[in-house]
Amino acid sequence: MTEVRARAGLWERLLAPRDIAALVAFRVAFGLMVTVSAVRFLAYGWIDDFFARPKVHFTYWGFGWVPALPAPWIHVVFAALAVLGLCVAVGLYYRVAIALLFVLFSYVQLVDVTNYLNHYYLVSLLAGLLCFVPAHRAFSVDAWRKPALRRDTLPAWCTYLLRFQVAVVYVFAGLAKLTTDWLIHAQPLGIWLSARTSLPLVGPLLEQRWVAFAAAWGGFLFDTTIVAFLLTRRLRPLAYVVVVGFHAATLALFPIGMFPVIMVTAALVFFDPAWPRWLGERLRLLPAGGARAPEPAPAVVAVGPKARLALGVAVAYGLVQLVLPLRTHFYEGNVLWHEQGMRFSWRVMAREKNGSVTFVVREPGTGREWHVPPNQYLTRLQEREMSVQPDLILQLAHRIARDYEAKGRGPVEVYADARVSLNGRPAEVFIDPSVDLARERDGLAAKAWILPAPASLPVRLRPTLARGP
Repeated sequence: MTEVRARAGLWERLLAPRDIAALVAFRVAFGLMVTVSAVRFLAYGWIDDFFARPKVHFTYWGFGWVPALPAPWIHVVFAALAVLGLCVAVGLYYRVAIALLFVLFSYVQLVDVTNYLNHYYLVSLLAGLLCFVPAHRAFSVDAWRKPALRRDTLPAWCTYLLRFQVAVVYVFAGLAKLTTDWLIHAQPLGIWLSARTSLPLVGPLLEQRWVAFAAAWGGFLFDTTIVAFLLTRRLRPLAYVVVVGFHAATLALFPIGMFPVIMVTAALVFFDPAWPRWLGERLRLLPAGGARAPEPAPAVVAVGPKARLALGVAVAYGLVQLVLPLRTHFYEGNVLWHEQGMRFSWRVMAREKNGSVTFVVREPGTGREWHVPPNQYLTRLQEREMSVQPDLILQLAHRIARDYEAKGRGPVEVYADARVSLNGRPAEVFIDPSVDLARERDGLAAKAWILPAPASLPVRLRPTLARGP
């Protein structure tokens, strides 16, 4: 009997009606954010830099079949994203618009691994979740066109799902900072802050070592605790002020593009579902008393096969989101060095790496050798990213081997002379120079040809800062 009651209580909580206003506000902010991001790429010429100009595109393992569209069509994709973002914001053909937005935005991320950024991965996930959230049932063109769609409430699970996704980002970003480099040596923050000493007012402060340590510990504590504060009703307004202040500071100090805007927008899902109505009343945009309370949950919750299937899918999705960041623990060593399990794990701003690679092509039959610099194949951005990520080094080695064999050189061997600096350490040999990468294959198994991380302590340097989109 107790188990039956517990199950009923779970379904009542998941299906309990909540004011739709907060999810409408999130829908509008999310759509506008995608539009602004797409317009930035169109306006600043980043589409040519990242997608059209490269001769080689690095693919994710298992997604080598994803084609890279030529220049005119990739511009069309970004123009479409700008339009779809507006459609989502105003709720025009919402179901179709959000599904297409998810597909096109995810496609853009899959075209080239060197363009991977944590916040664009988050946008893809949020777009995918919004495909299942009917946030167009109020304050939308769809609801105006079809009054039968209108609802003042949505099931509570819609909010819980989005909260879970945002919480995963913050918690794992905090846990990723639980390292000696971050907390004991204040690296890589010390490197980045020392490169920003020319900023007005705060510049001289950034030279002080205590500032780097304060920022490192502050970032760790913020990421690991902010979700708990946002979930606490009385502390939520103050916590959101801290969210805005924290991300505004990171935006001012580091060229990390849209990430602060995305996180400030995403944190809105933790507020009371009726907060936009309350704000509208305070700003006198809505009549006093206009906020409507949700209808009470029904005493008996009818749960059919579809609802149970949906819950199963949601639980499976949640498990995937928890397992992906933890998968790196199946590999030995420092993930910041070997990169196995690094992507999709929310290690935001966790490391500063610089590397250099030269490929050596050897013809076994004659003993002839050729030294191949990566810039024969890659743009400057691609070379910077490839030189510190082993799977990308492997992909380029395979491409070089195919090109030489196509010239009639016969089967060739490809070796990498790769050196990498992690968080200001002296550069160390990264890839085993005796391994023929042309014979190695990518996959989930540990890569024995990646040499162990250096044991030396980090030192202070002044590297080039990260890119901005």
